[in-house]
Amino acid sequence: MEDFPDMYQGKDPEDIESFQGKSTFNCTQAQANCLISYFLSKMVVKQQPQLNILHVEIGERRKIIQPTSLKDPKLEKLKSVLVNWINSTLKEEHIVVQSLEEDIFDGLILHHLLGRLAGVLLSVDEIAVTSAAQTRKLEVILEALNEKLGLQDSSLSRWSVKLIHSKDLLATLHLLVAMVRCFQPNLELPPNVRVEVVLLEVNRSGIKSEKEIEILTDESDSATDALSSSDSEDPIEQLLKLEPHKINTVKRAIMHFVNKKMSTLGLQVTDMEKQFSDGVILLLLIGQLEGFFVPLYDFNITPVNATEMLQNVTVALDLLNDIGLPTTNIEPQDIVSQDVTATLKVLYALFKKHKSR
Repeated sequence: MEDFPDMYQGKDPEDIESFQGKSTFNCTQAQANCLISYFLSKMVVKQQPQLNILHVEIGERRKIIQPTSLKDPKLEKLKSVLVNWINSTLKEEHIVVQSLEEDIFDGLILHHLLGRLAGVLLSVDEIAVTSAAQTRKLEVILEALNEKLGLQDSSLSRWSVKLIHSKDLLATLHLLVAMVRCFQPNLELPPNVRVEVVLLEVNRSGIKSEKEIEILTDESDSATDALSSSDSEDPIEQLLKLEPHKINTVKRAIMHFVNKKMSTLGLQVTDMEKQFSDGVILLLLIGQLEGFFVPLYDFNITPVNATEMLQNVTVALDLLNDIGLPTTNIEPQDIVSQDVTATLKVLYALFKKHKSR
């Protein structure tokens, strides 16, 4: 390995301020690697003994959590919640995670989570021993995960095969938080978790760095909790005024709730507005939740026109009124015409009543 310049000899590797915003010299890749290893490994390893400092290519930008942020109680709480979530999810498979940094990087846990949460079975080795095998496994897993998470362009994500495999805590946290929001949005994550990071940029003239604040969870990370605690008489109307990602969080929570309840019937909802518009799944869902069977002669199990769909939805709304869930200002035609507000109001009423049962 090449030596780094005398200008950095003897510097305190934890004094990141002395490194802030400065370039080194006209360096080679090997010299840049040596300098990064000297400053970052010694700066971070004291706080994170198992961190594997990644080879940073010239032209690459890389974020590293500041050592002071690693001690933040909110970050520690988030890590604890995620570890408990993973262990609870994989309990039946007798898999136990103790460290996000040490137990996620090889793809084993992500593979099992993907199978358990999304029902995705991948043709990959159960145990990947070599670094090359682990990288290939992660490539397959993250491609499938990004698709399930709705990421059209993986280059825009805050994680990558390289980062996860190098035990990058920041990337690992971003990935796991995204998985919780997608697959189990009811899980309450610690709100407003932020960490200070050093953004490193390696170029031909050397290495530059600057500080940034990285947001891991929002101030109100659970939009469904915000709705539940709202004093508004119509929480769905309030929801639709929020940011798009919070609307999507509530939709995912409701979809997860619906699919969990309908799984015993072998049914799955993927399009909320369209699949509830004929009233069939809505009637079956009400029966599942309330513990009664809706006789098949009371509705059209395979409606072929708008009239039969309207009849089904009318029966469903009447049932909701009968069980004490009035559907004020919702007309059957609203559901049939796939009105998102009307559909959300009906499903949220059921979700709110039964989500903790």
